[in-house]
Amino acid sequence: MERKARAFWLRAPGHGEIRDVVLPEPGDDDVVVRTLCSGVSRGTESTVFRGGVPESQHAAMRAPFQDGDFPGPVKYGYLNVGLVEGGPARLLGRTVFCLYPHQTRYVVPASAVTPVPDGVPAGRAILAGTVETAVNAVWDAAPLLGDRIAVIGAGMVGASVAAVLARYPAVRVQLVDADPGRAAVAHALGVDFALPADALGDCDLVVHASATEAGLARSLELLAPEGTVLELSWYGDRRISVPLGEAFHSGRLVLRSSQVGMVSAARRSRRTFADRLALSLYLLADPAFDALVTGECAFEELPRVLAGIAGGEVPGLCHRVLYGPVAEPAGS
Repeated sequence: MERKARAFWLRAPGHGEIRDVVLPEPGDDDVVVRTLCSGVSRGTESTVFRGGVPESQHAAMRAPFQDGDFPGPVKYGYLNVGLVEGGPARLLGRTVFCLYPHQTRYVVPASAVTPVPDGVPAGRAILAGTVETAVNAVWDAAPLLGDRIAVIGAGMVGASVAAVLARYPAVRVQLVDADPGRAAVAHALGVDFALPADALGDCDLVVHASATEAGLARSLELLAPEGTVLELSWYGDRRISVPLGEAFHSGRLVLRSSQVGMVSAARRSRRTFADRLALSLYLLADPAFDALVTGECAFEELPRVLAGIAGGEVPGLCHRVLYGPVAEPAGS
């Protein structure tokens, strides 16, 4: 019998829909996964939803199991947690994380899923892709014992970076955001919070994740001489200006990028993508990360909710998508 599922597709920029899809016949080394929940990666998926991926980045921005092409129709997403219903015995019945779009069931190679540790609930495990970005950023940043660090932008990525950095010994970590409401998130993660005007300066390292010109300018202002700004923001098709006057040259300041698609060069010979993802799931045993999930919806509501997220009407951090029997098509 033909195995069917349902998936969220961006039909065209600004217009999402739920479609029936036919699953391929699984091979000997494949797994069949029934989705339990998925997460909306707010910044990236908003950019995709509004059609803001630059043509020059269409190949680089492809998700591992994306169907279609930018700007649409395209099936996009990469924060999926599900239950293995078919496949190798070692994975049967296991809860797994996969970089898969929003879809009720799917078939992927067994090597594409990572078992979720017993101490990590499925609803928190959707954050693994975001925490993976944070892990790679911290590997790129390579902070030293006692460093003074600011993280600007208390979104999903910035808050995750701050949470990881806060576990370093003897560092000063401050999460900075223009929204005073993000102080509660910082508190839950165990880090200090400040508004941009009140942020502590003389920083050895500033991680910028606000995706704003003002945030990047403030990042440079907070650096100590020879300090580094690690840029995590992705601006899509937007052009921004960078203030390279004032103390940029005299202070020998550094501005460098980090990108989750490639393992940090310092770790490349010893660590794999699988290592990074497994470490991220290990870190998610800490219930403090629950503070990053600030909304929920049913799978059927995703077209409406994603439009609201992309348009700014649905605020918050990670939005969790729940899947139930009603999401399955007839004959699946």
